[in-house]
Amino acid sequence: MNTKPLSDAQIKQFDEDGYIICKGYYDAEEMNLLLKTARADHNMLDHNIPIKDAQGRQSKLSLWNHPGDDIYGMISRGHRMVDASEQLLRDEVYHYHSKMMLKEPKVGGAWEWHQDYGYWYDYGCLVPSMLSCLIAVDRATKENGCLQVLSGSHSMGRINHDRINEQTMANPEHVEAALVRFPLVYLELAPGDSVFFDCNLLHRSDANRSDHRRWNYIASYNTAANQPYKRVRDYGNYEPLMQVPTNAIRTFASQHNL
Repeated sequence: MNTKPLSDAQIKQFDEDGYIICKGYYDAEEMNLLLKTARADHNMLDHNIPIKDAQGRQSKLSLWNHPGDDIYGMISRGHRMVDASEQLLRDEVYHYHSKMMLKEPKVGGAWEWHQDYGYWYDYGCLVPSMLSCLIAVDRATKENGCLQVLSGSHSMGRINHDRINEQTMANPEHVEAALVRFPLVYLELAPGDSVFFDCNLLHRSDANRSDHRRWNYIASYNTAANQPYKRVRDYGNYEPLMQVPTNAIRTFASQHNL
C-alpha cells in the first residue's frame, strides 16, 4: 500500500526551498519509545564515531546501513517516511543509511557548512536524487545547536568539498557567496518534528553551549535507479526496502514490552 503523506503544496515548497518541516510528524509516545531505545542501546552508544569541530568540541554519530526489525527500522521503513520520500523524489527509493546524531550539553561540537551530496557523489551516486529526513528526538533550539539551512541553496547543484580536520565541508568561497544570496534559516524543532531536505541543500549547526542535550535521528534515501555504480562504503548500497505500516512503532513496542 502506497500512501501520500504530503500535500501538493508541501511538495512544491520542497522543490523551491530544498526542505520542508512537518510539525508533529511523530507524536510524543513515538519519540519517547525512540529515546528510551536509544538510551538503552549500548551497541549504538559504545560504537559511535566522535567527530571534532575546528575548536575541538566533539559530537558523536552512530551510522548503519540495514534498516532492521527494531524501533529504528520501524521508522525508516514506515510508510510515513518512505512514501513521503518517494513523493518528493518522484521515484522508488531505498534506505541509504540511518544515523543517530548525539550532541551533548556544553561539549557537543559544530558541523560546518556542507551538502550531503558533496560526498555521496564520491561514493558512486551519479545524480542528486537523494534526500534525508531529520527527526528531532530532543527539542532543538539555537542554544543547543539546531540545524541551519540556506533556503533554496540546493539550486546551486553540487559544489566542491574538502576534508578539513575531521569534517568534510563545502568550499568556503562558494559558501560565502551563498550566504549573501540565500536566506539563513534556523530550524528550531519540538520532539517529533521532522525535516525532509534535499541532498544539495547547504546546512550546518552550531556547537551545543546549552545545558540541554540535542539528539536527532536521520534517515537518508536514494532512488533505486541511482544506486551506486561502485561499492565504496559498507553502507548506501542497494537493497529492496521492505515497508511496514504507519503504526509499526507502537506495534513493535507492544510486542517487545517497551
